[in-house]
Amino acid sequence: MAMLDHPVFVVTTHDNGRPSGCLVSFANQASVDPPGFLVGIARKSHGFEAASRSQHLAVHVLPRQQRGIAELFGDQTRSASDSFDRCSWRAGPAGMPILDAAIAWFVGRTVDRLPIGDHMACLLAPVATWAPESSEEPLYLSDFDDADPGHQTSQRLFDRAPADAARRYGVRFTLGGL
Repeated sequence: MAMLDHPVFVVTTHDNGRPSGCLVSFANQASVDPPGFLVGIARKSHGFEAASRSQHLAVHVLPRQQRGIAELFGDQTRSASDSFDRCSWRAGPAGMPILDAAIAWFVGRTVDRLPIGDHMACLLAPVATWAPESSEEPLYLSDFDDADPGHQTSQRLFDRAPADAARRYGVRFTLGGL
């Protein structure tokens, strides 16, 4: 698993005018032309119901020093809207909640949904992006030693300590000059 280390993402949307969001650990580019991105929303997460109905989702990349924000959206003991009371955010494209702590984000139109195990895969077509050049490193799965987004467990995701060395890979969102 450590070899497959990748950034964690916070996905946000709104449900009946209220912001909703959750931490996701399954996400990846799914298509180049047309651009597509796939996010897996855990059925047990607070954001599942809202994401299953939403026409758009916002996907955020957090810097390593914002682990607290990731934990806030991964905490299944509090309500989804309570997480937004504890962080700074604003309305963005398509009315999606945008987290101010993010080092990059995009809003995607939900093209399709597929049940996959204990998750729902949402295929997104990006409609707006924000990814400035940044020297901040994203928060990775290996930065968590006991978190499993959408699940209540104490199982470790990785059998090693978080990496302090610079990673060779990162995340860059692009969309035809937007």
